Amino acid sequence: MAVKIRERKGRWWVFIDYRGKRKAKCVGDKRTATTVAQKIVAKLALGDLGVMEDKERRPFDAYFRAWLDTYVRAHCKDSTYAGYEAAFRLYLAPAFGQKDVTEISREDVKQLAYGMLAQGKSRAYVKCTLAPLSEMFNHAVEDGHLARNPALRIMRRSRTEDGERRERATFLSREELARLLEACREHYAGFHPFVMCLARTGMRIGEAVGLQWRDIDFGERSADVKRAIVDGRVTTPKSGKSRRVDLSAQLMEVLKTLHVTRKRETLRHGWKEMPTWVFVNDAGNPLDPDNFRNRVWARLLSKAGLRQIRIHDRGTPTPRC
Repeated sequence: MAVKIRERKGRWWVFIDYRGKRKAKCVGDKRTATTVAQKIVAKLALGDLGVMEDKERRPFDAYFRAWLDTYVRAHCKDSTYAGYEAAFRLYLAPAFGQKDVTEISREDVKQLAYGMLAQGKSRAYVKCTLAPLSEMFNHAVEDGHLARNPALRIMRRSRTEDGERRERATFLSREELARLLEACREHYAGFHPFVMCLARTGMRIGEAVGLQWRDIDFGERSADVKRAIVDGRVTTPKSGKSRRVDLSAQLMEVLKTLHVTRKRETLRHGWKEMPTWVFVNDAGNPLDPDNFRNRVWARLLSKAGLRQIRIHDRGTPTPRC
């Protein structure tokens, strides 16, 4: 028989190991844990096995769904919620189902992860699938329902993976960015201001699409990044906070010209008022990021004679000049 107390993340736990059965109880501070442990030892010595009886069950399916619809819904973006829900529906629920959250072991999580790798899923994909699982377990630990997180660092990054990740994220040089912008001006003139904004500010594509004219301070040569458009919905920037970015003199001139052009387009199309969005389609609505990625970006790189890279690997913003 073994009854021990341990501290984990500011909470004190009593761990019981009796005749092959193990239990863990979160009991508060060290003094309380010591007292509880002494009482448990005394009860077990007298043959009172009530302390070893099963406590309230918490099926994984219901526990994760409740966490998803409360904490995640209230604190995370819609896109994050959708990703977590998909991971739950496709992989986590089938793997753990009605199993009690206290009974899910590290080996169970490893089995899921390695099984996905064996199916040909990438390490990045598996890590994204395990991310909501690990986060849910973190909350379960904080709530005193678990002693430890069994999904912690299952897919820890290896040195080989670090090297491959750096190799995949190949950025364009200053000269290559110049070629890209020139090819855009020649072959996709309507997208030139948009691509220049991405290249000169470092904005993410959704943030650039979400830019409005009122966000631009032509006097200070700056822009406030307050929102992003993801999956057709207006949301906050990726960090969740607004920020101010500097605009180069060249980009500022391009935006001033675009502003004048947009006024002319408003009259020509018979729009009631000039669109508030800086980068719009022929109907005056915000550009579709997915449409740009799928129908313009790859072709633009080919026109510029550049290798195919992800749009967010395009490079770092140039100095403010």
